[in-house]
Amino acid sequence: MIDRIKKALEAEKIATWAVNETRSESAEVFFVKKNMDLKRRTDLTDWSVSVYRTMEAEGGKLLGSSSVPVYPGMEDAELRQALREAYFAASFAGNRYYDLIEGQREPHEPSGSAFARMSCEEAARVMGSALFASDTEDGVFVNSAEIFAIKRSCRVVNSRGVDVSWDACEVRGEYVVQCVEGRDVETYHSFAYGEPDTEELRRDVEKSLRETRDRAAASEPPKAGTYRVILSGDHVEELLSYYVARSGAGMVYQHYSDYKPGDPVQGTDITGDRLTVELVGVEPFDSEGIRLTDRTLMENGSLKLLHGGARFASYLGIEPTGTYRAIRVPTGSTPLEELKREPYLQPVTFSDFQMDPMSGHFAGEIRLAYLFDGSTVTPVTGGSINGNLMEAQKTMRFSKERYVSSTYTGPCAVSLENVPVAGK
Repeated sequence: MIDRIKKALEAEKIATWAVNETRSESAEVFFVKKNMDLKRRTDLTDWSVSVYRTMEAEGGKLLGSSSVPVYPGMEDAELRQALREAYFAASFAGNRYYDLIEGQREPHEPSGSAFARMSCEEAARVMGSALFASDTEDGVFVNSAEIFAIKRSCRVVNSRGVDVSWDACEVRGEYVVQCVEGRDVETYHSFAYGEPDTEELRRDVEKSLRETRDRAAASEPPKAGTYRVILSGDHVEELLSYYVARSGAGMVYQHYSDYKPGDPVQGTDITGDRLTVELVGVEPFDSEGIRLTDRTLMENGSLKLLHGGARFASYLGIEPTGTYRAIRVPTGSTPLEELKREPYLQPVTFSDFQMDPMSGHFAGEIRLAYLFDGSTVTPVTGGSINGNLMEAQKTMRFSKERYVSSTYTGPCAVSLENVPVAGK
């Protein structure tokens, strides 16, 4: 198909282009309680063509772009028409000129994941067994679940010689836990793993079962005020996404961020742990064909680099690092139990927890939290947290225990001082 696309591009005299090919093989399994309700297999291949149009304008050259999906069933005339229309559309989307990534054909890179040695069905079965391993009670249980085992084979080809391909594997899913003792409540959970970490998933479900039971018992929100807040799991990754977003070349070029390498972006009067963050290339290339290598984003609270794709990296005159989707953070030196020795509020379930990369505000409506007043731990529900990382970042203390997902490896918890909490 790519050869057909190249011929059509040549026939339309489109000189600058990029093609993304993705073949996805998956096994999808759906459960009602522990009973498999539906199993489905998919095997799909998608092609997307991006065409670029150079235009002259007052003040310099512009580069417009437009993307269009194409299909094997297209006749040659249909394919050419789709590309012609995309090329015309590119004339209305001019931006400051930049060059696409230059490269060459490279050997195919297989996935190093242990999932690659399994069929999709086997991977789904292995993770399904782990998901239900802790589901042993009647009063609280997993009432439904979905598991998607996915293998992808990706290829990127462009008009400047790039021709790279690689494989990737992932198992992701979601499940709902229900407690019918006391109030009937349900909690939603999701997961994603690049490796068959069955023990991590088993522990996650075990914790979700326990927390759902506590959610059923909770009836009051915390009192309004400021608290030492402990965030855990995916909420730690969401919190730290602020630094990844703010150091993106696009944010900096558009003046949404003033980050510069060398800046003490965690502040200068740090009383907690100094933050180090690595960008992790979980796949060998990004969608532009830029090779992803692990890079240090922050070290001991200071910014080490700006990152981004070809366009904004070109505008800033920096190396195009590519687009990353995973980070690694060293664990702290404080065990979680030690972080819990002083009074705290630990929200473990939100309706939605979000970090705003523009303002530094993080917030979420509490579905379940644990309140420790110095002597007693009480489950609470309701209210919300609404903090600002610019104020809280100097006091961050990270747990010694580790949490792992497909996009995050790092401390399982972080403690933040003086976070505003709305409540009763």
